[in-house]
Amino acid sequence: MARYIIVLGTQWGDEGKGKIVDLLTEKASAVVRFQGGHNAGHTLVVSGKKTVLHLIPAGILHPHVHCFIGSGVVLSPTALLEEITFLEQNGVTVRERLHISAACPLIFPYHIALDKAQEMALGKGALGTTHRGIGPAYVDKVARRGLRLSDAHNKKNFIKQLTQVLDTHNFILKHYYKAPPFTVDQVMDAVFPALLEVLPLATDIPLRLNQLRLQNRSIVFEGAQGALLDIDHGTYPYVTASNTTGGAAATGSGFGLLYFDCVLGVTKAYTTRVGDGPFPTECQDETGRFLVARGQEFGATTGRQRRCGWLDLASLKRAIFMNSLTALALTKLDVLDELSTIALCVDYHNEKPVYENLPGWKISTIGIREFSKLPPNAIAYIRRIEQLTGLPITIISTGPSREDTILITHPVE
Repeated sequence: MARYIIVLGTQWGDEGKGKIVDLLTEKASAVVRFQGGHNAGHTLVVSGKKTVLHLIPAGILHPHVHCFIGSGVVLSPTALLEEITFLEQNGVTVRERLHISAACPLIFPYHIALDKAQEMALGKGALGTTHRGIGPAYVDKVARRGLRLSDAHNKKNFIKQLTQVLDTHNFILKHYYKAPPFTVDQVMDAVFPALLEVLPLATDIPLRLNQLRLQNRSIVFEGAQGALLDIDHGTYPYVTASNTTGGAAATGSGFGLLYFDCVLGVTKAYTTRVGDGPFPTECQDETGRFLVARGQEFGATTGRQRRCGWLDLASLKRAIFMNSLTALALTKLDVLDELSTIALCVDYHNEKPVYENLPGWKISTIGIREFSKLPPNAIAYIRRIEQLTGLPITIISTGPSREDTILITHPVE
């Protein structure tokens, strides 16, 4: 029986969703990316080889899987072409299996310039964006002036539309931010050659997904970032520019809402955050520095060091009901191996975290692939999370490699 599964991050992103999606697509026919842009980064390690993806869904490393980029994604043609080229140079067939929504909004150099200028103008109040032009591209989409992938079919009309929108942005860049404006030729030279390369991959994604459904094929829907970065439900204004919660899987792909079977929430065994914004359980001490070093907590997209802290079950429970999560995947359990005591934030009192301390296990869990072989205190930690959240943990990651996983229940089966 086919299954239609949404995989979401439950924190501020960087939970290891790429590895989980890659693992699940072994038994799926397709993977769909439904929001975000190349501000996301999914790191995959297969047979010791590391691959970092930003736009192309994690399922691309499985030769039988078709990958779809939905209209909820803002698309940088140059970034996508670089990613395609990298994969093809490493022996991965891409163009035969990658399908992009013709309705994807496009990211242009002026979006990047606006992103940087806005952050500079905010000074110490900057939001900590990736400077990839994601937010300004979504602004153009909502303002109904953005160009989409399908517009590239008619170069004359494309230039006409570009000229109109460029007038608006050049005025803002020049007169408000005192930044250099762009000419149409500059933008065309920078983007259009790459755009022509990816244009043949444009398709009707909702139609293709419905065809797969009618053929009884399983599909995995891959979210970027995490629930706490949702533009509506996250820690606003320190959020991303798109909806990262479960409902976006339907709107960003065009797949019918009632067709989904389950929602898997990916949760780190501790919590991390990139950039500014509230982080109540952050450890600004030796423990925090240990987690950074042991977990190699540096952003896959920007290389920025992540802030680290204890697992926040209060916010996790909120992510559970906002996304109607049906199960959890727990990642980076092995990072906690050397700690004598592990704290869990179980609630808040007067806006301060209330912690429950659990004993560490001080035994390596790296590469363990059977639940029964985990140290007793590691099992107790997992069971306590299940007890307090009310959800089963069905997947446990014990290392960066695809193989370093305890798979208790496979959602696609």
